[in-house]
Amino acid sequence: MFTYYVYILTNVKRNVMYVGVTNDLEKRVAEHRAGTGGAFTRQYRVHTLVYAEEYQQIEDAIVREKQIKGWRRSKKDALVEAANPTWADLLDAGVSKGPSLRSG
Repeated sequence: MFTYYVYILTNVKRNVMYVGVTNDLEKRVAEHRAGTGGAFTRQYRVHTLVYAEEYQQIEDAIVREKQIKGWRRSKKDALVEAANPTWADLLDAGVSKGPSLRSG
């Protein structure tokens, strides 16, 4: 059984957001950072993981991804700020992570 993630990436200036879904969060973010994650994230240098949610069913994750993508920017900002007020990179080694974002 997989765990699926809905995630939000942003760039250094925090003026661009990308919402995606994956079953391997660390690998997918690494792909974005390496420039192989997609043209949009490569073009706008959207590499900072600022938000993630876990799901057990892919259908639930896809529904949530589409829901967030349909929101205005202000609502997406509020979602990130509620969970990550400093907009810290959740995969940065210096940032404390919950068990849902890192194993071991």
